[in-house]
Amino acid sequence: AVCIGPARAADSYLNQQAIITVALATGCDAVHPGYGFLSENAEFADACAGAGLTFIGPSGDTIRKAGSKAEACARMRAAGVPTVPGSDGAVPDADTALRLAQTVGYPVLLKASAGGGGRGIRRCDCPEDLPPAFAEARAEAVACFHNGEMYLEKCVLKPRHIEFQILADSRGNTIHLGDRDCSVQRRNQKLIEESPAPCLTPKLRSEMGAAAVRAARAVGYENAGTVEFLLAEDGRFYFMEINTRIQVEHGVTELVTGVDLVREQIRIAAGLPLSRTQAEVTFTGHAMECRVNAEDPKEHFRPVPGRAAFVHFPGGCGVRVDSCLYTGCTMPPFYDSLAAKILVHAPTRLEAIRRMRRALEELTIEGFPTSAEFSYLVLHHPEFVRGTCTTAFLEEHLDELLSWGRQAEEKEAE
Repeated sequence: AVCIGPARAADSYLNQQAIITVALATGCDAVHPGYGFLSENAEFADACAGAGLTFIGPSGDTIRKAGSKAEACARMRAAGVPTVPGSDGAVPDADTALRLAQTVGYPVLLKASAGGGGRGIRRCDCPEDLPPAFAEARAEAVACFHNGEMYLEKCVLKPRHIEFQILADSRGNTIHLGDRDCSVQRRNQKLIEESPAPCLTPKLRSEMGAAAVRAARAVGYENAGTVEFLLAEDGRFYFMEINTRIQVEHGVTELVTGVDLVREQIRIAAGLPLSRTQAEVTFTGHAMECRVNAEDPKEHFRPVPGRAAFVHFPGGCGVRVDSCLYTGCTMPPFYDSLAAKILVHAPTRLEAIRRMRRALEELTIEGFPTSAEFSYLVLHHPEFVRGTCTTAFLEEHLDELLSWGRQAEEKEAE
């Protein structure tokens, strides 16, 4: 561990020169960017290469091709990957967006081309919504990504969010490692992820997997990445974006495939071939992840950083915990609110749900509220148990779930 600057991200984790200087000073020959901060920054990938360091991820050029959502969509259309109707490229201003929205039809989504993590996105249901939403989304995009380029697409109502993990080496081999369902979200940020997606038929899974591989090849992808799709109620799917990094939820894929994705990333960056072919990828059981965030669901998921007075993580068969949290640790207010990831693996989806419920019952984090109890309630909702949740699930059932939580608290107080 080496200090690279003060707490503000702009002075430390986003300080490219500081990170490169430390890497060189400590004798590193490669930099793994994780899944935040500079992980999808093309300039940082270029800077690493310029300093003689291997960036464990795609090249800066590939990040630009995939990271610009507008350019990526154009490439997907050329590769025969279904895309959501919308702008062919960047939308320069609100007036242009208004004209395009009239053609596409409301509701529409305004999205930051360099976006991610739910930032720089606004939904517009009518023309009056669009000008202020455009200004807000662009301002947020500039603040988060230093890039105000926007694009517009048709809002697919009540879709499912399905993504495919892909791996590609420097020798022309590209494979996918199956799918993940990330439909349980709040404010476009994922709360629960699982693999395989309960809604996909073998035929649809095969079609989407093949489209994910085509998408990766369309931008000359190398290393680990994720191709994200929207699955509409009528069974049609549309390309959403390529995340040019490892995902927070990569662990569920590791559990069902037995593939260590970070190890594969390092192998690829070292110029080695993929450790297996598409035919050699096998899937076993069902995996699920709950993100435990330092947030208060009763206060619109407001971040509540603080000191962890006591921490106890679950364990046992089929349970994995990814976290650096410990008793006495302080969750700082400067970064993302993610405190821990609780993952489970079981032979069937229902067994995975039961195992996750048990794991969350064992989890104890005292000192600040977390999203764990809320996720526990979601795991008991009939719609989730049936595997029919769309991205509208939390919006539609938030009050119901919070009411369950209040009833449980009142019963416990008695």
